[in-house]
Amino acid sequence: MRDIPVNLGGYKLTVVEPPMPKMREDGNGAQVPVTDRDGATQFTVSLFAKLRVKAGERAPKGEEIKVTLGTDPGPDFGEDARVELIDARVSPYQVESAGRVNSGLAWRAMGLKHAPTPAPRGDK
Repeated sequence: MRDIPVNLGGYKLTVVEPPMPKMREDGNGAQVPVTDRDGATQFTVSLFAKLRVKAGERAPKGEEIKVTLGTDPGPDFGEDARVELIDARVSPYQVESAGRVNSGLAWRAMGLKHAPTPAPRGDK
């Protein structure tokens, strides 16, 4: 199965590495931008995902994920920005090389948007 839709509404997503064009090495060792079938440049962003918890609860350890974006998110997504993924999808993968097996999840989204600022908690 590929491109499984996911709902990350229960997670806080924070930018660790700002979005930049996704690059790969061509046959001559030069770095070239990755494009989709239509020729549009793909982007990549690193996010820290941490479970949202209720007041007084302790959140489990979070995890860094790299997400491939189908569109240019623009310049407004610097480090530590809280974001949401637009049309988030995940695909499991498994690669065998030299007798070793690596597996994981490949994250994709159409884009990024700023997460709403949470309302301050009042102490009453």
